[in-house]
Amino acid sequence: MKAFTCLSLTLYLFLSTGVCAHSETKSTQAINKLLDGLHIAASQANLDKYLGSFTETGVFMGTDDWERWTRPVTLDKYVSERFEGGTGWTYQSVERNLILSEDYNTAWFDEITVSEKWGRFRGTGVVVKQNGHWKIAHYAMSFLVPNEAWEKISELSTKAFSDREKKN
Repeated sequence: MKAFTCLSLTLYLFLSTGVCAHSETKSTQAINKLLDGLHIAASQANLDKYLGSFTETGVFMGTDDWERWTRPVTLDKYVSERFEGGTGWTYQSVERNLILSEDYNTAWFDEITVSEKWGRFRGTGVVVKQNGHWKIAHYAMSFLVPNEAWEKISELSTKAFSDREKKN
């Protein structure tokens, strides 16, 4: 009886581990496809695909302090206007990390993206599974600053914010 119980437990653990690994792999592939698709849609100015990558209440945080774009109003309006002439923006993900929740319905990510024009950025966010499809609930973009350049960049940034306050 003990041998049967151990064999059953071993088989159960093997099968359940296999199912979890399969779910994780499948989810990871789907999330990577979603995020890569977001960047492709932006570079092609594909409004439907870009906005369709987000939840209906998704948020995109830009690099400026006032850039908090929310669906369905401000993000949709901004992206529509930017894509109107057929021009978007191009960022290529060069590194990405994903963490999946235990139930495989939520994931957190961070990625480094590169723009030929603007340089390196970090994107961080949360994706959720809705009706069997992964969607971006929150994406935040930040400009990467090498530590060696931090002091100069900080001075420029502080001055720009000060100048902005004086204008307002």
